[in-house]
Amino acid sequence: MDDRGREQRPEPPEDADGATDLFRAIGKQVKLLRERAGWTQKELGDRLGYGEDQISSLERGRRTPQPEFLEAADELLGAGGLLKAQKEDVVRAKARARVRHPAWFRDYARLEADAVELHHYSNQIVPGLLQTEDYARAIFSMRRPLLDEQTIERRVADRVARQEMFDRWPAPVASFVLEEVILHRPLGGRAVQAAQLKQLLRIGRLRTVELQVMPTDREEHPSTGGPFILLTPKGRRQVAYTEVQGQNRLIIDPEEVRIIASRYGILRAQALTPRESLALVEKLLGEL
Repeated sequence: MDDRGREQRPEPPEDADGATDLFRAIGKQVKLLRERAGWTQKELGDRLGYGEDQISSLERGRRTPQPEFLEAADELLGAGGLLKAQKEDVVRAKARARVRHPAWFRDYARLEADAVELHHYSNQIVPGLLQTEDYARAIFSMRRPLLDEQTIERRVADRVARQEMFDRWPAPVASFVLEEVILHRPLGGRAVQAAQLKQLLRIGRLRTVELQVMPTDREEHPSTGGPFILLTPKGRRQVAYTEVQGQNRLIIDPEEVRIIASRYGILRAQALTPRESLALVEKLLGEL
């Protein structure tokens, strides 16, 4: 239930505003400084409060380097102001950037970027906001009809970029209910699955996020009609978004949104608690 369905209109140039080149250049600088310090991506991430996958994506130019990251990394890596000096360039590049998601997904993507609250139910795959880069690549590579390599890499980069909402402050209040089967499904292989479970643990432990698992053995279920998202943009009413077989729908009718919100409330009540859910993820990770 993410930006993976049919596309019928051409996409804009991949980097019309030069932002990608800037982010790649900064990523290379961070990598050189990290290697000079003798640290792995995980070690740098641990010191800065970022995940290994986030550092990897940033060094490859796939994740936007936030000004606060550049500030902290500059001091930690002894860059002498090299990284700090690029904060304004990053801010300007972000302001010029255009949404590069498929045209039919852009209305939702704009709302998501400005959300103050977000709730997501998924029954097939890990939601895009929680996916690792390799997991996302596996999803797009499996899509039918097949996507070309350039489109796959562009989609992966755009999906990873959406996850920047977790880095900003104040971050939106977010909750996720995942069907247990998602955790067992080794899409992309066991290594990708293990990294994805680690990602769920990392994001699920954020103060602004609650992650819950719906056990497969539950005898009742309030939402057999498929996945959905409830989203509250800043200063606006809550809306809902659904996507099934490439057919997407942004729902703004208050009564329809209320019904979906009611289903989500029941889902959360029937699912494992956040603490129980993280314990299950840790258990499954230990079994791989």
